[in-house]
Amino acid sequence: MAEKYDLIVLGSGPGGYVAAIRGAQLGLKVAIVERELLGGICLNWGCIPTKALLRSAEILHYAQNAKDYGLKIAGEIEADLEAVVKRSRGVAAQLNKGVTGLMKKNKIAVHMGEGKLTGPTSLTVKGEKGEEKLEAKHIIVATGARARDLPFAKADGKRIWTYRHAMTPKEMPKKLLVIGSGAIGIEFASFYNDMGCEVTVVEMLDRIVPVEDKDVSAFLQKSLTKQGIKVMTGAGVEELKADAKGVRAKIKDAKGNVDESEFSHCIVAIGIVPNTEEIGLEKLAEMERGFIQIDPYGRTKSKGLWAIGDCTPGPWLAHKASHEGVTAAEAIAQELGNKDVHPHPLDRNNIPGCTYCHPQIASVGMTEAQAKEAGYDVKAGTFPFIGNGKAIALGEAEGFTKTVFDAKTGELLGAHMVGAEVTEMIQGFVIGKTLETTEAELMQSVFPHPTISESMHESVLASYGRVIHI
Repeated sequence: MAEKYDLIVLGSGPGGYVAAIRGAQLGLKVAIVERELLGGICLNWGCIPTKALLRSAEILHYAQNAKDYGLKIAGEIEADLEAVVKRSRGVAAQLNKGVTGLMKKNKIAVHMGEGKLTGPTSLTVKGEKGEEKLEAKHIIVATGARARDLPFAKADGKRIWTYRHAMTPKEMPKKLLVIGSGAIGIEFASFYNDMGCEVTVVEMLDRIVPVEDKDVSAFLQKSLTKQGIKVMTGAGVEELKADAKGVRAKIKDAKGNVDESEFSHCIVAIGIVPNTEEIGLEKLAEMERGFIQIDPYGRTKSKGLWAIGDCTPGPWLAHKASHEGVTAAEAIAQELGNKDVHPHPLDRNNIPGCTYCHPQIASVGMTEAQAKEAGYDVKAGTFPFIGNGKAIALGEAEGFTKTVFDAKTGELLGAHMVGAEVTEMIQGFVIGKTLETTEAELMQSVFPHPTISESMHESVLASYGRVIHI
């Protein structure tokens, strides 16, 4: 006989486990199904452990440049790759235990195994206990996504890597090819470059981090090139062959010239594929390129079946998945009779994006080009970190903040940042956009001194011809 719940969540990533917790908080009887590790890709193989790797590379960078801060460090500074990876895996393990604890705290039943839908509100789980049958009034699919392979070369974990292989390398690459310059590709390029590897980045489009404002892309490319990373835009890898000695790649550059180069390893970072095959969705949900189509609250076409996170349309970000999880859980509770909860649909224009390379980049809303294409009369302003006292004092004067406004209403349309700790500062603009702020409120806000965040204020002033420190 099937175990019955109010809500079952299929997948325990940052969307799934957050949805389960919110459902439990609202008094629902909740279960979660996970085939690998609680916390999903983000906590175990993505967001968190990669930041641990990048932190080690950052410390190495500062140590190797200690003289810039008036310091002397005796002896040679070098990276212990095995220890760096071990620390990263320890961070992931700690967070995995944390999610396990949260499941117990919120009395959420955990079923470990492969889940497959048998209907919009029922599924089976194949695991160590054999096959279990589960039923619920509602099911949320939160199965996430995986790295996309090249059509002519699959990642083997030896010479050709996805992000998972790149996180636990058995050896330090000597000469690394990174295919794709989105957040994942650029973060690993930055990490391995700081660790002493020779890195080449190949991007098919005409600029790196192409979803960002073009000024950010240009600044980052210049910075990465200065750090020693070879960046090829408007280029493509036409052939990739690996053997025990390394990787041979045929690369066509922006002028159409094809060159064959050799690398010790290659990271493929060309996007994701949703984990929606063979889980029983064929007749239950509308699909587009493998992604589950949903309404603003997460509903699919089948009553009782919901979906969130990377298995649905983008942006494919952990914090977007978590927000969707809360929204869906609250909408489900409302349908089950909770009149005290009032879910709000997700506004995709207010989802920030962060890339933790060196220097960091962060953004929210429209780029200047997108705002103009949408028909806005635009006011945009940029403030460079070289005019910010705290940035200079920290030795982090590389970067800028850019803001984009509607000239007619003063609405903040977008904000774009590159430099030290901008991933921590972008939330100020996110809150501003969520509150539908205008330039007036931002100008009248008092920013603490000395902080890098003062560049946010100055960029607003610059948009309206009132900049002070440049």
